[in-house]
Amino acid sequence: MGKGFFIRKTVGIVGIVLAAGAIATIIALSVVYSQEKSKNNENEVKPTGAVTTPVPTTEPSNEPWDQWRLPQTLSPQTYNVTLWPRLQPDATGLYIFRGLSSVVFRCVEKTNLILIHSNKLNMTLQPTLTALGSKPAPIIESIVMHTKTQYMAIHLKEELTAGESYELYTEFVGELADDLGGFYRSEYYENGVKKVVATTQMQATDARKAFPCFDEPAMKAVFHITLYHDPATVALSNGVKQFEQIVNITVDDTFVTRTTFAPTEVMSTYLLAFIVSDFGFIEQNIDKLQIRIFARQEAINAGQGEYALSVTGTILKFFEDYYNVPYPLPKSDQIALPDFNAGAMENWGLITYRETALLYDEEISSNGNKERIVTIIAHELAHQWFGNLVTIRWWNDLWLNEGFASYVEYLGADKAEPTWNIKDLIVLNDVHRVFAIDALASSHPLSSKEEEIQRPEQISEVFDTISYKCFCIFTTNFLQQTYLDHFKFNNTVYTDLWEHLQRAVDSSSSTPPRSVQDIMDRWVLQMGFPVVTINTETGQITQEHFLLDPETKPDRPSEFNYEWFVPISWTKKEAAQPLYWLFDDNWVLANINVTGYYRVNYDNENWERLLNVLQTSRQSIPVINRAQIIDDAFNLAKAGIIETTLALRTTLFLASETEYMPWESALDNLDYFYLMFDRTEVYGPMQTYVGNKVEGLFDYFTRLTNWENLPPGHTDQYNQVNALRVACSTGNENCTTLVKTWFEQWMENPNVNPIKANLRSAVYCSAIAAGGEKEWNFAWEMFEKATVASEKDKLRAAMACASEPWLLNRYLKYTLDSNKIRKQDATSTIISIASNVVGQPLAWDFVRANWEYIFKQYGGGSFSFSNLINGITKRFSTEFELQQLIQFRDDNAHIGFGSGNLAIQQSIERTTANIKWVKNNQETVLEWFINPL
Repeated sequence: MGKGFFIRKTVGIVGIVLAAGAIATIIALSVVYSQEKSKNNENEVKPTGAVTTPVPTTEPSNEPWDQWRLPQTLSPQTYNVTLWPRLQPDATGLYIFRGLSSVVFRCVEKTNLILIHSNKLNMTLQPTLTALGSKPAPIIESIVMHTKTQYMAIHLKEELTAGESYELYTEFVGELADDLGGFYRSEYYENGVKKVVATTQMQATDARKAFPCFDEPAMKAVFHITLYHDPATVALSNGVKQFEQIVNITVDDTFVTRTTFAPTEVMSTYLLAFIVSDFGFIEQNIDKLQIRIFARQEAINAGQGEYALSVTGTILKFFEDYYNVPYPLPKSDQIALPDFNAGAMENWGLITYRETALLYDEEISSNGNKERIVTIIAHELAHQWFGNLVTIRWWNDLWLNEGFASYVEYLGADKAEPTWNIKDLIVLNDVHRVFAIDALASSHPLSSKEEEIQRPEQISEVFDTISYKCFCIFTTNFLQQTYLDHFKFNNTVYTDLWEHLQRAVDSSSSTPPRSVQDIMDRWVLQMGFPVVTINTETGQITQEHFLLDPETKPDRPSEFNYEWFVPISWTKKEAAQPLYWLFDDNWVLANINVTGYYRVNYDNENWERLLNVLQTSRQSIPVINRAQIIDDAFNLAKAGIIETTLALRTTLFLASETEYMPWESALDNLDYFYLMFDRTEVYGPMQTYVGNKVEGLFDYFTRLTNWENLPPGHTDQYNQVNALRVACSTGNENCTTLVKTWFEQWMENPNVNPIKANLRSAVYCSAIAAGGEKEWNFAWEMFEKATVASEKDKLRAAMACASEPWLLNRYLKYTLDSNKIRKQDATSTIISIASNVVGQPLAWDFVRANWEYIFKQYGGGSFSFSNLINGITKRFSTEFELQQLIQFRDDNAHIGFGSGNLAIQQSIERTTANIKWVKNNQETVLEWFINPL
């Protein structure tokens, strides 16, 4: 029995309720964004005439240049950065950029060492140091490049004077590589002509690849950016264009335009952006604020930026009101890039996106594409205040930025699309999915210690499910009165949050029984979450740390003994509002509308009553809670807390259910059964059961839409897709005939696609799975011709549905050729192939055989490594597969796993749990699917 608390049968209120002035609840959610970064290319540009520097030091020591964090001796104030990216290769075939930079910094403590980040840059002129005070600057004695810690160490003959300011000037050259990090190039073809874009992705530690800088989030400064570029191109940066020479000047016998931008606000290096392209744009002005959407000219001409433009102003205005702080910049530029490893990046005033995250085509893009665009726009615009205006001091508190933005994105999207009821989807999109990660013993707290997050790959690893999809819910009064206003243009740690929240609580009329820090530290400083068990017979309520494999032990101890303050709300049969007491004769349901981050278990009698009400009067239970009951039951069963057959019985009512959320919850959980059993005798009876349940849903949408019309509601459109996808995958003949007919019609006339936009992903996958080389090759041809990014994504994913192993093997090889599959899409394509039962062993063999190449090509800092490792191992459920996974870890230890280190550990833990679960449940599950009761 876990530690908990007792509540009498006739009472029943549990939890901590803070004062009305401010409420804070930490809830961990799931990953929506796979914000990914690439490792820098191993090759350095070595221009003629470059300054020779001493051989890099590699031996560890206690010297400051062997530490991963900058010393606090210097504080940057302003930068002047001039860059000239070449959009044509030089004689050696390299794309390069040249630059010069000066940084003015103040000496905080006297020192004879200047440490500044510089990665893959070659100095073409000896750096110079100038004093801005009354004393002359010390003479530079030597310069050493430390490639491991990515420092340029400038040793001085004398010490800098504390309190004085100095200016460091550098000239350098770097490669404008295609590695998707720092200052890099993106390529695309338009009307058969190759186009090159010079663009940036600085987060988290790649500004140092563009120019020497103090590349830590707390090292804020003002940036003056100047770009040299071809006269036929347009230059963009964080600030507004301040000056552009009308008459071209000559540099190295090349005519260029010089564009100077207004100085930025005080900001962190990771939020910098500068782009040179020949993109087109559309714009509007709202209350003197300039809003622009940039993209390939072809996409702009096709109107693909119109939807983003139409919602941006609404969302910005919403956040101004929500924060009660005006938007702090004079412009809001958003740009869609053909090559971009992240989903989007909140660069202050110049937000960068994947094309699928910003561009929408009314005829081709789906309802899901539209939702993705509006939520990601809202997420990035939320950061313009929470993250950019007020910034974390160090990456261990990333959740403070991303968790909040991941919550309020739903509020912003709801303002732009009020008929969607999109806030309800937080539970499905986020809460349920993060539970799976946070229920592992190898999970981690929201906030780690600073010393645990040091190296670039460790920083990249922080950008995971837990950090992104925790969310903090604050009242508007709290935000507008204290936090943002107090810390604007500055940095914070999470305890600052508690302090300001406590002030709001203290000023309210009621006094909470615990301090904010007492309550919230339990959610932030310890990993995991509780399962709350309610005994309706005795009134006893207990909590314990929920682990999918209870036999595992958390990797780290907790000073709070894995106890949480849990606010509990519940309802009873026929109750109009949630009540706080129990009645003996009625069913009880806790965590109404899933407002708390915990799972709920009941005594057997109450479970039976809930199962009965689902079958007989499901409308008595809110839709969100119908989904919650299913998700809780399946995961409690995986943990061995309740019987697996009880969890399966929560799906019996689906035969008459037409709402999206319960169906999606059931399908998400049944997917685990498919992963465990689609290579066993359980598969056939399971297919029959699921096919029988979905038949009613398929018939419902046939009557409602005849597969020609859209259902009326936002989530109804999603459920229509579910009906088609699952009916086809379980062998429904009417469904199979539909998708084959549509796909054949398209193959006969490639210029006219008869398949409705919402249904394309499901239809493409089903048709390719049922077809052969002819269908696959046609899809590849359409993929190559597609000009809308969302359509390319649908086809790219669908080609992984093929049933022929040789087609999938060929497709895997394509992922190593960026001319076929863009680098940004390589790992997700491999994961899609691994999701196919035929392709999983092929993908596993492929990744093992090519790990060294993949690791070097995509980099130790790439966020996609954790997704890749988890994606290719999620079906593992045998001792043989476990040993292969351990062997893979050991064989590649010398190469490393970068940001996938934790994913390896989690995959081993997950596989171990899968083995136990299959052994204990396979026979029972088979019997139940044969005779479901």
